[in-house]
Amino acid sequence: MDWFIDLFQTTDSVAHIVLLYSIVIAIGVLLGKIKFGGISLGVTFVLFAGIVAGHIGFTAPTNILTFIQDFGLVLFVFMIGLQVGPGFFESFGTAGIKLNGLAATAILLNILVMFGCYYIFFDTTNPHNLPMMVGTLYGAVTNTPGLGAANEALNTVFSSNLPQIASGYACAYPLGVVGIIGATIAVRYICRVRLEKEEEDLERLEGDNANVKPHKMHVQVSNAYLEGKTLMQVHNFLNRDFVCSRILHDGHVSLPNRDTIFHIGDQLYVVCAEADAEAIIAFIGPQIEVDWEQQDQPLVSKRVLVTRPSMNGKTLGQLHLSRVHGVNVTRLTRQGMDIFASASLPLQVGDRIMVVGPEDAVNRVANMMGNSIRRLDAPNIATIFIGIIIGIIFGSLPIAIPGMPVPMKLGIAGGPLIIAILIGRYGYKIHLVTYTTTSANMMLREIGLVLFLASVGIKAGAGFWETVAQGDGLLFVFTGFLITIIPILIVGTIARLRYKFNYFTIMGMLAGTYTDPPALAYANSVCSKEAPAVGYSTVYPLSMFLRILTAQIIVLFFCG
Repeated sequence: MDWFIDLFQTTDSVAHIVLLYSIVIAIGVLLGKIKFGGISLGVTFVLFAGIVAGHIGFTAPTNILTFIQDFGLVLFVFMIGLQVGPGFFESFGTAGIKLNGLAATAILLNILVMFGCYYIFFDTTNPHNLPMMVGTLYGAVTNTPGLGAANEALNTVFSSNLPQIASGYACAYPLGVVGIIGATIAVRYICRVRLEKEEEDLERLEGDNANVKPHKMHVQVSNAYLEGKTLMQVHNFLNRDFVCSRILHDGHVSLPNRDTIFHIGDQLYVVCAEADAEAIIAFIGPQIEVDWEQQDQPLVSKRVLVTRPSMNGKTLGQLHLSRVHGVNVTRLTRQGMDIFASASLPLQVGDRIMVVGPEDAVNRVANMMGNSIRRLDAPNIATIFIGIIIGIIFGSLPIAIPGMPVPMKLGIAGGPLIIAILIGRYGYKIHLVTYTTTSANMMLREIGLVLFLASVGIKAGAGFWETVAQGDGLLFVFTGFLITIIPILIVGTIARLRYKFNYFTIMGMLAGTYTDPPALAYANSVCSKEAPAVGYSTVYPLSMFLRILTAQIIVLFFCG
């Protein structure tokens, strides 16, 4: 049995370290699935499992723990950036600016409440109290990447005797999850919201907000001005983007191209953005019913998967599919969303395009695009590590700011996050294939997260009892609860009473501001529409970025 005992006691062996992480992560993940009042802590329970392991002396060398912690953090934040990148800049639309402004206000209020609690309740002469409050802040807002960024910044401020801010995080996190949902419910009663009326308002607005979706219709040419004009001339005259996928002329159906001539009485199958449908009908002619069976050659519609890397970043206009191949692309599906296929739309690997034309021509285009689901199963792992290399270099650039004890760096959290966002949005322009399946992204993200949480927990476990149970643990719990609920009550009320946002959108916005999936799950459970998810996804990218950035600014400015 000595070999078995040595397996647990020889802390510097590879087998012991692998066993340590496997036990901590497995127990943490399994316990995190247990629901209390319908709410579970998820993989964050790995942190608590790590604290217990560290407390009983089941640990590993500090340098090994630090390496695995930092590598897990880099992998986690990079995959987050890669996921949110495609929609990051698009989130700043008209309503998006207001929602992101409210989210930024909530983040600022979180920080102000934290400093208020620090100066009111704690001994400001103790250099470890403020770092602990930073940990409490990020537990209260349930933001693990922020904890990682703050912990990394502390390494540059404290050369030794590093404060274990994970203790503050662990104190505040459980009530943070509950507090976010509870405060969101409180906003509902403060503003006297009726959920049934909010659902009705969403149904009424659905038609008005569907403009980005492709709209299909049959129209008949009745405008005498269009007689003898080509499709390209009509397109330019109208100054609206649309695709004409079929034309019925003198009883014969054909596939139009830019040189096809329009005649009075021609019947067209048009796909456009919903916002442009009314203008197109007014200019070309009324909507009608059309029988497309009378055609000279069979036309088929087929969804084609873009899997060939050489197609990445090319616009539909550059490919000249209508002139060269005799087919039209009417719409595109990306990440579950239907998008109108405008000529200026760049393709990305993973897109699904609707191709209309003769069967043999459609098959040629399918071969050109790749159309191989097996290609998408193979991960583009080179892009991930190229991005991490650039992110680490970018994050290591020193930025001298007056008044700061050391030059500021975005670090291994901020640097890879920013580069991942940029690659996710613009990677196709330098021929980087950024596509990963949702499951692959989630897997890499969760692996990085649990490695980080386990490492932080194990390192913090040794001093957790003295810091929390015998120290100001309950005070950290209380202040964490205040940090959680006060900004939500203020911002949620303003969003409703001042900006008149739908309550379900506010629920999603608050969940996204706190980057808290349990709060989003609760919002989705009480709403049958997509409003909570839209609010969440609108503010999540900026909120995640600000949480990570402000973590380092707080530590470098105030903890030095």
